[in-house]
Amino acid sequence: MTATIIDGRAVSREIRDELRQRVEALKRKGVTPGLAFVLVGDNPASMSYVASKNQGAAEVGINSHTFQLPADTPQDAVIEVVQSLNCDPTWSGILVQLPLPRAISEDAVINAIDPAKDVDGIHPANIGRLLRGEPTFKPATPAGIQQLLLRSGNDPAGKHVVICGRSNIVGKPLAAILMQKAPGANATVTVCHTRTRDLAAMTLQADILVAAMGAARAITGDMVREGTVVIDVGNNRIEDATRKSGFRLVGDVDYDAVIEKAAAITPVPGGVGPMTVTMLLYNTVLAAERRFE
Repeated sequence: MTATIIDGRAVSREIRDELRQRVEALKRKGVTPGLAFVLVGDNPASMSYVASKNQGAAEVGINSHTFQLPADTPQDAVIEVVQSLNCDPTWSGILVQLPLPRAISEDAVINAIDPAKDVDGIHPANIGRLLRGEPTFKPATPAGIQQLLLRSGNDPAGKHVVICGRSNIVGKPLAAILMQKAPGANATVTVCHTRTRDLAAMTLQADILVAAMGAARAITGDMVREGTVVIDVGNNRIEDATRKSGFRLVGDVDYDAVIEKAAAITPVPGGVGPMTVTMLLYNTVLAAERRFE
C-alpha cells in the first residue's frame, strides 16, 4: 500500500476561493473585513510569518495592517494598542504575533483582546466555548487539520483519533474539536504526550494519527498500522549538505517509512502548514459576518 497524499496547498486554495466569494458578498453590503496584526520587535521569523499572513489577506480581499512596535515597548503600551484596536470597527480581527519579548506577559496581552475579534482562537473565553461545543473561533492549525480530514474524505466520525502532543495551540484544541457531538467531529480521541508509557501501543490503535510533537521523525514505520490516516503537524529543520541552505524541513513522521503503510498522509512541507494562515483568514471573514449580522 502506498498512501494517498493529502495536499494542503490544494485544499488551502479551495478554501481561499470560497473566502473570496464571501468577502465579495460582504463588500456588496458595505462591509470590508479587516485584520490587524500587532508585532512587537523585529524577530525575523515573526516578521516573515506576518508578511505571509498579510499576503494571504490581500489574496482574498481582506484589508490588513501590521502595527509594529519596538522590542522595548512596555507591556501596558502593547495592551493599550490592543484595546484601541478592540474599539476600532475597521478591524474585524486582531492577531498578536507570538512570541512576545520576555518582559511582556503573553497571557496579559492575549486576555486584552476582545474575544469577538480573537481570530487566532486563543483567548480563554474562546477556548472555554470551544470545549463546551459553543460557536467560537477555532484555533487555526486544529481547524485546518479538521478541514484536511473532511475535504480528503476522511471524516473523523466514529474513528479513533490518536493525537501525539498536548500543546495549547494544537493538541488540546484539536482534541476538543474532534470529540464534540457535531458534524466533522464525533471521534473517540486519545491524547498522548511525553509521559505516555508505551506510545507505540497507542499509535497502533489509531484510525487517524496526528503527530504534533515537535520532534523530527518521532513516529516511525513500526508505530503505524496498515490503513491509518496520518496528519503530520511537525516542521523541523535537519541538516542536509545537498541543499543550498544547508538544511531541509521534515515532519514528526518518518515519511518514507510511513507512506508505505498509511491510507493517506500529509507531506511536510505542503500539508498542514498552508492551512494555518488560510484558517486565520477564514476566522476573520467569519468575524466580519458575525459583526454585520
